[in-house]
Amino acid sequence: MSWINFKNYQETAIDEIRDKVNALLKKEGNKICVFKAPTGSGKTLMMAEWMMRFCDPYSRTDGKTFSFVWIAVNKLHDQSHDSLKKFYELKGMGLRCSYFHELEDRKIKQNEILFLNWASINNEDKVIVRANERDNNLSTIIDRTKDTGRTIILIIDESHHTAKSENSKALIKNLDPKITIEVSATPEISDFDERVTVDIEDVRNEEMIKKEIVVNPGFKSYTVDTKKNDQTADELILKSALQKRLELRKKLEKDGSNVNPLLLIQLPDTKKGVPDKKEEIEALLAKFGYTTKNGRLAVYLSEKDNKINLANIEKNENEVEVMMFKQAIALGWDCPRATILVLFRQWKDETMTFSIQTLGRIMRMPEQKHYKDQELNIAYLYTSLQDINTRILKGASSGIKPLTSYRNEKYKNIDLVSYHSKRFREETRLSSDFVSIFLKAAEKTSLKNVSLKGGVVKTTMIKDGRVENADKEITKIDGSTFSMPKTETELQYAFDMFVLDNLDPFAPETRSIKRINDSIYTFFGARRKEDEWPKIQATILSSEKNRQAVIDTINLAKDLYKTEVGKGKKELIKNDEPWNVPEAINFDPSFVEQNYKKSIMQPYYARSRDGETGRLFEDSEIENDFIKYLENAKRVVWWFRNGKQDGSFFAVPHIEYGQEKAFYVDFIVMMKNGTIGLFDTKSGYTAELAKSRSDGLIKYIAEQKKKKIDGGIVRYEKKSWLYFTEKEYKYNPKDIKGWKFLDLN
Repeated sequence: MSWINFKNYQETAIDEIRDKVNALLKKEGNKICVFKAPTGSGKTLMMAEWMMRFCDPYSRTDGKTFSFVWIAVNKLHDQSHDSLKKFYELKGMGLRCSYFHELEDRKIKQNEILFLNWASINNEDKVIVRANERDNNLSTIIDRTKDTGRTIILIIDESHHTAKSENSKALIKNLDPKITIEVSATPEISDFDERVTVDIEDVRNEEMIKKEIVVNPGFKSYTVDTKKNDQTADELILKSALQKRLELRKKLEKDGSNVNPLLLIQLPDTKKGVPDKKEEIEALLAKFGYTTKNGRLAVYLSEKDNKINLANIEKNENEVEVMMFKQAIALGWDCPRATILVLFRQWKDETMTFSIQTLGRIMRMPEQKHYKDQELNIAYLYTSLQDINTRILKGASSGIKPLTSYRNEKYKNIDLVSYHSKRFREETRLSSDFVSIFLKAAEKTSLKNVSLKGGVVKTTMIKDGRVENADKEITKIDGSTFSMPKTETELQYAFDMFVLDNLDPFAPETRSIKRINDSIYTFFGARRKEDEWPKIQATILSSEKNRQAVIDTINLAKDLYKTEVGKGKKELIKNDEPWNVPEAINFDPSFVEQNYKKSIMQPYYARSRDGETGRLFEDSEIENDFIKYLENAKRVVWWFRNGKQDGSFFAVPHIEYGQEKAFYVDFIVMMKNGTIGLFDTKSGYTAELAKSRSDGLIKYIAEQKKKKIDGGIVRYEKKSWLYFTEKEYKYNPKDIKGWKFLDLN
């Protein structure tokens, strides 16, 4: 039994690497396997466990034995060496971890890992590589190891830094490993034989990393006081970040945690002729009481004299509260208590480069769990950069959400009893069962009326644009536009993005996208006729009516799929505390601000699903219409558009196919007389399938005797809003008997 309880996604990845590498061993020639896993997922420990299981003589039937070479950049090979050595020592078994000078008999022993720094071997002039009188170099060691009959496996850690370079390719050729495993959160290699991927949603769902990154929270409503012009943008940013750190510390203490959240400050690189930012920021920090002398500030710069207060800084209870760095921690540095990142612009420079790797430093959960207070499950980015949106969108897959909506200050707690479902891995991705379910759903939607006619899908581009400085990152180009038909490659990409936009709540992964693609191609009788796919894609994308038919079918199929795969696997949990509208909700840049004055969340953000036309959508057209109705309703004080996951949003129990599940009601509405309205909009076939949800909602309302609650399933017929309040749900599209008129005016 391992001393570490590996998460589900980790066990899956370890098994998948084992199976794929074993399959590659049976093939002729040298092979490459890419292992892609997000920062914070535990890549190093997954590799450590994989090697141990892979070498276990009791599980191997082919009699093969192995020696390993582990290469990493900077000092990452030392961190990996120390982590693996500790891992194996605590287990009392495993592989031997060695540096070059520790090898015995000029060879790598069975079940031994040779750790190398990339810089020490990247050309023939390096000591470890070049020939010498003792014949003790890397080539000799590899040859002697192979002479023993052992198979060489090469592991390149953070391969995106090295794998594409010519030196890297030459090194791999000289080492001649049977298997090369390239490990990275952002692999760039395209020529590989197998690939194992850990999805970021799986890591997030198992509470290893934070849910999202928010940018400059609270700044949207910030107004500049021209009478007090003594505060710089950098000072405002730093003061706000320090205040947030204190708030988080108090929240952690309230939760019973001893974690001392760490604020990271990335300084711009020093430029010739430009004042060094370090002294300016140190002076600002001292003004707020943070210095290296009092132990609240640490410095991690490359210069010899600029590594201060770093001892045990990664410990959760360490007293250091702020750490300054430049590029030193962008790769490999592991300090899960780091929660806030501050980025400053260079003097007379509006931009600053930082990477997804840097953002990864603040994504880990310090105690490998999510907290009840949702603010503790978020990473925070503060910056004075003016083009932050264009820069951070490159890391959107890391969960960055720069848009924030805040609850109105006049809100008074409504303290509703709420529930949430515990998530299971089977519910986060689509299996092969989805295809047949999609075909069933298509029989109930207008997709069955869509005929293949093709169409033209165009790309709109700027023309006559003007860029004054090609060296600066372009954030906006003014100019007129023109359109041209998409190529088949562009059409495929647009179609994949269309499907991706409609995957929620399933993980945004390639397998699930292809599963829906296959379902659509199968419906049109062309699952294996690739030459017909462009026509199908164009038919759908070129017609708003066809797009909506596909969206409706996907949504219905997802509901049916969740019912089948979740049957017997869901666990409904009552929230520990009364539910209230969240204080803040964060959105990714695909959402667009809408002017809804009665929304309790301001500003209100709507999802934009169509980048070509800019059309805005909720989950359905009836939701758009209902929001407009609420906006104009005289009896409505405020309304809240509910979310659909975890305990952050409101849900009631309902029984579906014998299984108790959470029903996330679309709208919570506050009336002028104090009544709370719980309304869920349905139309057509979604109204037909609403029985269990309606029955669950009506039962919930009846049980809440201490609250003034009204509500039910809502439909729109013959220019009237109706809602159902009876115990036993009934729906007939041609009949409104049993339905009440919903009059909020």
